[in-house]
Amino acid sequence: MDIQLLPDERIDDLQRNGYRIIQNKNGFCFGMDAVLLSGFLCEGMGRKITEKTKILDLGTGTGILPILLRGKTLSRDITGLEIQKDYAEMAGRSVKLNDLEDSVKIVEGDLCEASHLFGRASFDVVASNPPYMKPDGGLTNPSDEKAIARHEIKCTFADVARETAALLVPGGRFFLVHRPERLTEIFAELKKNRLEIKRMRMVHSFADSQATMVLIEAVSGGNVFMKVEKPLIIYKAKKEYTDEIHEIYHF
Repeated sequence: MDIQLLPDERIDDLQRNGYRIIQNKNGFCFGMDAVLLSGFLCEGMGRKITEKTKILDLGTGTGILPILLRGKTLSRDITGLEIQKDYAEMAGRSVKLNDLEDSVKIVEGDLCEASHLFGRASFDVVASNPPYMKPDGGLTNPSDEKAIARHEIKCTFADVARETAALLVPGGRFFLVHRPERLTEIFAELKKNRLEIKRMRMVHSFADSQATMVLIEAVSGGNVFMKVEKPLIIYKAKKEYTDEIHEIYHF
């Protein structure tokens, strides 16, 4: 399908089912965290995902997670919610580029109002790669699209947890990628909203380096039990991915 590109936009090959994605080279482009989240979600859900499983990505950005999940799962009911109009429009064009309009939908809207937009208990699975940083510490332009994607300007993690709890069916699952330094707050907000953590995995650049990301799976109304999985190591040498990262990218 022919899709019009705007100035500074490019089309990148996702090397999955022939899928491609539109990105703006001067804007916020998807990173490894979205790919790792998609793999973590698929590993956690396995064959539990059917064609009718309803999945929502809160803060979809370029639309990378819904497109990856369409390629990795059987679900034909995947929605991405994005507050920034330009990103929502671009993600929608990526959906059309891949002829996925029958199974992937991009909605422009405020994450903080997600449960009002879609209704309570309306999704089986919610995923999110939310802004990691507090709205301070060198933030110079709070209206900049990169700042909005990286800093908690339009939403906080408390908003993410609250809306996820409202959106999930009882027993529904929440998948999150975030920063380890925010874990105390993450634990508190999930517990407050009866989202019980079931799996957690730290992500390290190298085997001897500190964790840079954390992957979390929580269950709505679940019992108290958490499995801490072995660390996920990205590089075995400089610019050389580990075998597991190669497997995730070709999940």
